[in-house]
Amino acid sequence: MRQNQFVKTVRRHWSGIIHFVETKITNGILEGINSKVQLAKRRARGYRNINNFINMIYFLCGKLKFDYPLYFT
Repeated sequence: MRQNQFVKTVRRHWSGIIHFVETKITNGILEGINSKVQLAKRRARGYRNINNFINMIYFLCGKLKFDYPLYFT
């Protein structure tokens, strides 16, 4: 039974597995950015409009470096 579950999981994630094997790039950078946006969401609670929320995201993410690695070193 466990083997069937493993096979189903691999089939479901097959394109992501192949992408990682070919590029050696993970979604870690994206997860980091998402973490910053979630922090902005918590800090922006109580603001009157969406523009203040967007400005908080820019404020928190302004010092991020977006030089994505092509391969792991």
